[in-house]
Amino acid sequence: MKRSYYSNSIDLFRESDVESIIGELTMESDFSVLTTQRDAWVEQIHILRKCSEGLSGEIHFEFMIPRMGHRIDAIIVTENILFTIEFKVGETQFLSSDREQVWDYGLDLKNFHETSHDITVVPILVATEATNPPENQKIKIAPDGLIEPLNANRDTLPALIDLLSREKQANEIEPSAWASGRYSPTPTILEAARALYNGHGVAAISRSDASATNLSTTSDYIDSVIEQCQINKRKAICFVTGVPGAGKTLVGLNIATRHSDEESTLHSVFLSGNGPLVRVLCEALAIDKVQQENLRGNRCTKKYARNEVKAFIQNVHHFRDACLTDERPPIEHVTLFDEAQRAWNREQTCAFMKQKKGDPDFDQSEPEFLISCLNRHEDWATVICLVGGGQEINKGEAGISEWISARNRSFPDWDLHISPNLHDSEYSLSDTDLINPGSGQIHEHQDLHLGVSLRSFRAEHLSDFVKQLLDLEELGAKTCLQKFKDRYPIVLTRDLSKAKKWLRSNARGSERYGIVASSQAERLRPHAIDVRVKADPVNWFLKPRDDVRSSYYLEDVATEFDIQGLELDWACVVWDGDFRHDGEKWQTWSFRGSKWQRILKEERQKYLLNAYRVLLTRARQGVVIVVPEGESEDPTRKPEFYDQTFEYLHRTGIAILDF
Repeated sequence: MKRSYYSNSIDLFRESDVESIIGELTMESDFSVLTTQRDAWVEQIHILRKCSEGLSGEIHFEFMIPRMGHRIDAIIVTENILFTIEFKVGETQFLSSDREQVWDYGLDLKNFHETSHDITVVPILVATEATNPPENQKIKIAPDGLIEPLNANRDTLPALIDLLSREKQANEIEPSAWASGRYSPTPTILEAARALYNGHGVAAISRSDASATNLSTTSDYIDSVIEQCQINKRKAICFVTGVPGAGKTLVGLNIATRHSDEESTLHSVFLSGNGPLVRVLCEALAIDKVQQENLRGNRCTKKYARNEVKAFIQNVHHFRDACLTDERPPIEHVTLFDEAQRAWNREQTCAFMKQKKGDPDFDQSEPEFLISCLNRHEDWATVICLVGGGQEINKGEAGISEWISARNRSFPDWDLHISPNLHDSEYSLSDTDLINPGSGQIHEHQDLHLGVSLRSFRAEHLSDFVKQLLDLEELGAKTCLQKFKDRYPIVLTRDLSKAKKWLRSNARGSERYGIVASSQAERLRPHAIDVRVKADPVNWFLKPRDDVRSSYYLEDVATEFDIQGLELDWACVVWDGDFRHDGEKWQTWSFRGSKWQRILKEERQKYLLNAYRVLLTRARQGVVIVVPEGESEDPTRKPEFYDQTFEYLHRTGIAILDF
């Protein structure tokens, strides 16, 4: 894939006439080139010709960053340094949002572009008409070789590049080989959804190295199941398993975006019972849709964009309600159920139908009813269940076994395609659940399991560490943490203010950070954390740094219900007395009225443990855990509610924050 609209050696760039360069840029552009864009390119070419005097290497215009859905205005690759340059032609000020943008470009190359890992990368923001770019800017270089963004105008940029290019760097660059370096991104779920919605294939935005399961392989297997169902007039349920952050949702979105045409027999819909996830995804895609259409010169309202997005991403309960009122087959032959383990059991579904829908005779679990909706098709249908182990976090969530039981009980002619990992303990599925009394076949295939977390691109085995920590495998957790603690920091403190400072000091560019806590953590109010006050997940995840409603402000807190399926770059997990270590095992508590009460029901204990599993696996780049000191004079916050937890976490190898 050609990454740049224009690329050449610096010498040939300087020798070429402006019109030929503009012509190549125009021919390669994905959009109609407006006069304003053409004029901006002309200005950039003239400025960069001045900057490149005496330099050898290569130059690239409009270098693609598929993970972010953007292009870097210009990149200059010399023998010892890489410059990423963002131009704001005609701009007189250096805006913080523009600074974040160019910083994000540098971070993306550093983290995901193979030939940029070990070199010095310098992001530069150029406001061409600014009159006050700082002189003698302090050059701050991070341990990974990324320099904090520098400012320049059209006149000061040449001197800045000349100064930096004279500096001797630790690692030399081969300019001609740089652009061919493998790009192995690990996008956030929002970045991935935007890229897929804009036509990029999953292969272009996901890792393909040997240590990660290729998401394309899983997607291809599902495509083959759908195709065989259509050809052979069969019906099938396909289960995709994976560790937290492995890309299950990404696989589902990939299938849904590829088959979003309602006129096609392969039309599919992505369904999730996770309300915050659906809301955040739909709003992010609608915002992006408006922006993309504006770039094309088309008028598009957010209302129109939202309606278009909802055609293939829906709340599963809306889909269920539509099927209740209309007994015809749904228009979709293919449905993808995200977090299928969270579908309601029969008891919860029947209670809801009686109380909310006025149907006292309803007698099915949610999985059974949802399968029955697709079973209305006389020819073929495919249900894809995306399943996370140990992710049930609320009352009435049936787990994966109910999907199998519903199929065995009511739809025995449906085929099953399962991951062999469904037999693992966290899926709570016994061998007897897979007894097949009907005519359907069972196919087991490893391609249906995603075993490596792609969320934590700095720590692929974070989920394994968290599992061992929660399973009280102290030695195993400690051994596992040693494998990645140098590239994925996990630190421990008793001081929330220190944790906030740590988050702010570690985040670069637009990297998102925030505070998360258990929905049962009701005695964190003395620390200005009230989990009863519900944050709006759309604002929390999407609003910028200067918006008080955003996660950046570190005021509103997200619980496991808000953040499951989503992610932060840096997370602060505040640990309350609801889930406490007594020196030997975990104790589970619920705060009722004015005191803590033991949780004795096994199901609720599991939900609370899973809540902390979700909280501890949300961060892509690092976690700070806060275990409060407690207060001896407050019977609801006694130090003994917290001290043993702090000591246990420290014994697993988590370092105490020295800040």
